[in-house]
Amino acid sequence: MRDLMEIAACLDNAAKDAQATAQLEESLTLEDAYRVQAASLARRYERGETRVGVKMGFTSRAKMAQMGVDEMIWGRLTNKMLVEDGGSIDFAAYVHPRVEPEIAYVLKAPLPEKVTPAGALAAVGGVAPALEIIDSRYKDFKFSLTDVVADNSSSSAFVVGPWADPETDVSNLGMVLEIDGEPRQIGSSAAILGNPIRSLVAAARLAAEAGEPLKAGDVVMAGGATAAEHLAPGQHVRVTVQHLGKAEFTIDGARAD
Repeated sequence: MRDLMEIAACLDNAAKDAQATAQLEESLTLEDAYRVQAASLARRYERGETRVGVKMGFTSRAKMAQMGVDEMIWGRLTNKMLVEDGGSIDFAAYVHPRVEPEIAYVLKAPLPEKVTPAGALAAVGGVAPALEIIDSRYKDFKFSLTDVVADNSSSSAFVVGPWADPETDVSNLGMVLEIDGEPRQIGSSAAILGNPIRSLVAAARLAAEAGEPLKAGDVVMAGGATAAEHLAPGQHVRVTVQHLGKAEFTIDGARAD
């Protein structure tokens, strides 16, 4: 088996250079896949990036069943991954990007490893409509569970809309993902574990287990509320969330004919 640091360097270079890489041939354990993820992100920190939060994945029962798992996965968010609401991304910086509509939390207080939903909510400073740009660096967007975890759980960039009152009930809000003004996905925040707050509770546990407990100021992306949509140059992407508002971005580059 290749050294885990070598795998981390390969995945980091694939993301940095926007070049697809082969699926991992090694039979990594899930623990080793998270070690690779941490080592890959450590290379980004050495280049000046800082961790600003975490993202959750496999937050729907259907996705868990599809991947044959009974646990969510998670990845790190860095300051370089944050795209300003209404801003733009460079299509050339990604291998094969897709977008998911999400709910984001920002914390006003740290969260311990073990916390109840009520305790987690008490630490929330705001909730917001959000978009996550996912981009597996593997060829043909094909990967195993350990492949995707090693690759920072496919997280590449995120957009957060205006922060709303943390007391806003986000358990079952209508969500519409539009591309160029056309609705592509319509869903509900309830698709995120039945209530996104459960995703925040899980994020606190998983991050703490990894020695990186959630702290005040961290952003937590609770997980996709619908299937992901492919992205292309020149598109305008927007999510509208009932009671929360909108988050949007555009994609630089010439449209295909």
